[in-house]
Amino acid sequence: MPESQEYVDPAQLRVAARRGGKSVGRLTELIRQSVRLVWASGRGLFVALLALQVVAALALAGQVLAIKSVLDALLIVGAGGAATAQLWIPVLVLAALTAATSIVTAVQGHLQRLLGERVARAMWGRVLDVATAVNLRHFESADFFNRLQRVQANALSRPYQVTQGLIAMGGALAASIGVGAALVSISPLLLPLLVVGGLPVLLTSRRESKLEFDFSISQTPLLRMRQYLTLLQTGRDEAKEVRAFGLSRWLRGRFDSSYEEYLTNLTAHVRRRSILSVIGNLGTSVVLVVTLGTLVWLIVGGQVSVAGAGAAIVAIRMLATQVQALFAGVQRIFESGLFLDDLRAFLEHGEFAAREDEGPESPPGFETLHAEGVSFSYPGSTEPAVKDVDITIRTGEVVAIVGENGSGKTTLAKLLARLYEPDEGAIRWDGVDVRRWSTSSVRSRIAVIFQDFVRYAFSASDNLAIGDVTRPADPARVREAARAAGADRAIENLPDGYATPLSRIFSGGRDLSGGQWQRVAIARGYYRDAPLVILDEPSAALDPRAEHDLFASLRETLQGRTVLFISHRFSTVRSADRIYVMDGGAVAEHGSHDELMAKQGIYAELFQLQAAAYLSAEETG
Repeated sequence: MPESQEYVDPAQLRVAARRGGKSVGRLTELIRQSVRLVWASGRGLFVALLALQVVAALALAGQVLAIKSVLDALLIVGAGGAATAQLWIPVLVLAALTAATSIVTAVQGHLQRLLGERVARAMWGRVLDVATAVNLRHFESADFFNRLQRVQANALSRPYQVTQGLIAMGGALAASIGVGAALVSISPLLLPLLVVGGLPVLLTSRRESKLEFDFSISQTPLLRMRQYLTLLQTGRDEAKEVRAFGLSRWLRGRFDSSYEEYLTNLTAHVRRRSILSVIGNLGTSVVLVVTLGTLVWLIVGGQVSVAGAGAAIVAIRMLATQVQALFAGVQRIFESGLFLDDLRAFLEHGEFAAREDEGPESPPGFETLHAEGVSFSYPGSTEPAVKDVDITIRTGEVVAIVGENGSGKTTLAKLLARLYEPDEGAIRWDGVDVRRWSTSSVRSRIAVIFQDFVRYAFSASDNLAIGDVTRPADPARVREAARAAGADRAIENLPDGYATPLSRIFSGGRDLSGGQWQRVAIARGYYRDAPLVILDEPSAALDPRAEHDLFASLRETLQGRTVLFISHRFSTVRSADRIYVMDGGAVAEHGSHDELMAKQGIYAELFQLQAAAYLSAEETG
């Protein structure tokens, strides 16, 4: 993957945003994309909101004219005339228009909420698609997590806010035209003054938008740390250690310190935005004072009647509000556009992942899997985790990879499962580089159970059937997989058997012991029925008897499938067809147990050390 697609310097992001902020074409494209997304999410709601905006605009313009008619009629009544239809009709019209405006405003609020949720769901879908599709290497990058945090916190709602800004602008523009026309009929001089009054707010709001975007970028790492500290203090898995080590006060102190730093930064940010808001609104107020002064001058000069003056005051207030709403809509679009740039860059990861997954389907299996000169380094690391590794696995074999902690065993397993792509070398099935085929099709032929497997808070049946979600769960296969892994007895003893949620965070749920969970995870791999099964430390949570039973039945249980299992317990791998010993990221030696013991190399040394420690423990016990 190109470096620019994987890592983004926040300073470069700010510069790009500022440059992009000056491009009308870019803003037009952002608006077009946002409208298209909102249209796809709820076109009926979108059309209804636009229609209501037009109705509200017409109602406002009608209110100005109705007020003038009411005032004219009141002046006639005040001069000794009778309260005729000439008075009651405009009063009723004004009341109806006022009621209509209130109803439209209320309905708009409800429809906007519904449309907002629809757009949010669509955006969450796109973000989650990216998060689950990108190469695993991204999850080794703090920059990726920072961008993901910003997208979740800011950009998910921005497409709707752009469209909401457009709707508000459309409504404000229509209302301004209607009210402006009514005002022009009273005095043409007042309208341009009110339009000019919106410019100060527009100019200061542009600066506010940039300040908001810069603040969001600068605070992302701090917000992520605060969320992490919250998780540590509220998470179920962390609760026992927090209490065992008495960490609550210490963690709370770090949380308070992190929050206080954020509040300090937020206070300074709010102060800067408030100053800009005051400047913009003061400028608008000055223009409004000039406008009202002009109206007074027109009244004194006899150019505007008393009724016209009353209507003009109402119109000036309405129009001032609409002009500000118009420019506020522009500001909302501009501010959201900065965040949408960030969102678009994030979504490009998904486009790259989709291109990466292009290619023909892989064959259903292989006769020989060969890793040839494979090397891999984690992002930011100066030392390779795996270097120049050659291993061969033939169909139906049980192959073990052993080595001390940090020797590269799990990283190699991820490379063989095509969760990572090697920096150098290739992984070949029957001589063909697996990169020739689509990533997802290769992964579908492999079942991987890692030591740090996920304990899903779903039913026991779902926890096993997750091994293959390409088709509906098969209860018979679920039970067969549970029996094969020795998890059936624990599951059947649960209150609702296979339907019991495996977590106490949901009503009716139960938890399992570490060893029982390990068996459930292994059963998940059996259920997948893939030609290659990779087991990473599969016996870590098992007692010695269960561990012996697992490996003794491995060949029979997997029914001829190819098995690669990783362990740092040398006593468990004796029956493997071939054993690869890793040291410092490289393959130090390989062979059968007897061959490696005869070599008296690393394997023999470590095997004897572990055996001696075990015998010593037995003797002292």
